[in-house]
Amino acid sequence: MADFNPEEQIFEVIIERLLSRVPDDVDKREGAIIYDSLAPAAEELALVYEQLAIALSLPFGTTATGEYLDLRAIDYGSTRRPASSAIHKGEFKGAGGVLFDVPIGNKFSANNIVLTATSRISSGVFELTVDVAGSAGNAAYGNLLPLDYINGLETGVIVSLLVPGADTEVDEAFRARYLEDVRTPSTSGNKADHKKWALEVPGVGDAYVVPLWNGPGTVKTFILDANKKPASATLVADVQAYIDPHINGDGEGAAPVGATTTISAAGSVVLTISADLTLTGSRTIEQVQSDYEAVVNAYLLGLAFTVDATVRYVYLGSMLLDIAGVQDYENLLVNGGTGNIAVPNGSVAVLGEVSFT
Repeated sequence: MADFNPEEQIFEVIIERLLSRVPDDVDKREGAIIYDSLAPAAEELALVYEQLAIALSLPFGTTATGEYLDLRAIDYGSTRRPASSAIHKGEFKGAGGVLFDVPIGNKFSANNIVLTATSRISSGVFELTVDVAGSAGNAAYGNLLPLDYINGLETGVIVSLLVPGADTEVDEAFRARYLEDVRTPSTSGNKADHKKWALEVPGVGDAYVVPLWNGPGTVKTFILDANKKPASATLVADVQAYIDPHINGDGEGAAPVGATTTISAAGSVVLTISADLTLTGSRTIEQVQSDYEAVVNAYLLGLAFTVDATVRYVYLGSMLLDIAGVQDYENLLVNGGTGNIAVPNGSVAVLGEVSFT
């Protein structure tokens, strides 16, 4: 019974087992009375075993999914990250191109995405929060059209993305974070605690903690945004305010008394890649370059804040050969050389210019 596997109990197995208990002098062929009598029961049993196999996987963190993963993780204080809204920087001008302050709370539209002015950065420059949470809000760009008339406003435009929005955390990402919480428990302001606090701030994609970076009682935490890129100044300020707002270890934030915590955006190691390509003729060099940039970005995202974040030259070459339309390459240079690129702790590799001929 210990070797019994519900997943193996399909209709064909069950019907065969039921028919084996019927005397051989009875017609057991498909279409016979005994077969047609047992088949419905076998089908129902197969469905029961299928559901049983699923149920047996749901209590365990490594196999639970959906709401059952949520229920499993909450026992250990882990909760799935909800979707968060993107925050953009907007600039507004009045007559004569003079910077113009819009009222906080006013709503604007940019390429069918609605944003609300939530905070004033400086004269005429505001933080604009997308009304609907999720990564789709990152795509807002261009001119800002007020949804209600604002007297004196001439123009508004999105300048940059300050904090990327993120979708609700998917099972695999939540599972990895939950298992890390269980295997490296946070307690009493240890490294795991500082990382956990940083990740609790919406928009933070990962964190790297350096204890005693400037003497006893000091902690430095480098953070990435939801896109695993170095965080913006706005996101850094949000995390700083949450963990240690006064940067003096007074315990006013999440960090305990005595832990002077400094939050910083991750450093970046910019990669420039060039090569001479031989193409098959099936695709243009522009298409090849676009595909290559996509796979390299995915590769770099997977390296962010890992134990060994070194960018391997040979990987970049093998990925190039895997691109549809590429027959061969020569003179592949990464940052002007042919070696691996080291990425210091607290930094991430970021793809810069790609140049193919």
